[in-house]
Amino acid sequence: MKELLVINNITMDFQVRSQLFRSLSVRAVDSVSLKLKQNETIGIVGESGSGKTTLGRLALRLLKPTGGNLLFHGQDIAQASESSLKAFRRQAQGIFQDPFASIDAFMNVYQILEEPLLIHHIGSQDTRRKLVSQALEEVKLTPASDFLPKYTHMLSGGQRQRLAIGRALILRPDFILADEPVSMIDASSRAEILYLFKELQERHGISFLYITHDIATARYFCQQIAVMYLGRIVELGPALDLIRKPRHPYTQALINAVPSPDPSNRHQEREVIPGESPSPINAPTGCRFHPRCPNFIQGKCEINPPQTIAIGKGHFTACYLYS
Repeated sequence: MKELLVINNITMDFQVRSQLFRSLSVRAVDSVSLKLKQNETIGIVGESGSGKTTLGRLALRLLKPTGGNLLFHGQDIAQASESSLKAFRRQAQGIFQDPFASIDAFMNVYQILEEPLLIHHIGSQDTRRKLVSQALEEVKLTPASDFLPKYTHMLSGGQRQRLAIGRALILRPDFILADEPVSMIDASSRAEILYLFKELQERHGISFLYITHDIATARYFCQQIAVMYLGRIVELGPALDLIRKPRHPYTQALINAVPSPDPSNRHQEREVIPGESPSPINAPTGCRFHPRCPNFIQGKCEINPPQTIAIGKGHFTACYLYS
């Protein structure tokens, strides 16, 4: 399959004020590289503060990276001006975590879905109405005529997220960033939304970058999974291979923390990662996971960052246990 989005050594620094007249540079994303193919889904997993959302916003060019390249259909858009990004904006869309905050409460469903069409000067009024109704039908908000005049306060959380998906879908994008799209809706709706994503991907050939802290949903929806810790990718591989044979200690800890559906295990304590993720303002030297790692190698892990190496077909990790 052809590569749609290539993230090459992308870096993002933020300036944070530490004192009245002094600021510090914080590296939220540190030399991350990924290749997303057409009709593929890559999951980005990790704890809060790992840099997942920042990486997603870089992929959508909502943030301008401080280093590296971002190739979309072969064109580098990393430093492109806003005025030159309009074609990219039509081909790349986002679905965000909070359907209550990401949709304008003062617009009805028809206006919300029509707005992207108006911005990109697509179709006549009759054509736009047909496209809006079609989008509602595709995300299972039917009959469409019942939903068109409604406002967001009249919808459930799951219906709002379906509306957000419809808004992203209406421009027929090649790439969709889905940033924690099911974390704020109930468990039954989560399965429905993920099934809808897979259905839309098969129908339209959309590529997804799926950001989540829930590695279980990433296994269901993604072909590849990248595990991030404190701004860096520590493991990347095919989803099933990474879940069944995790190599990096951080990945192993994330998988061990997933609750088991077996009721006989309910009295067993799950393994948890010791300590808390350090602040990126004062990130550890060497391997950033070494202060919490059960396999810490003194005199090695804390000195230099490990190189990313191949440990299987399409499976990579950055850990001294394998070098």
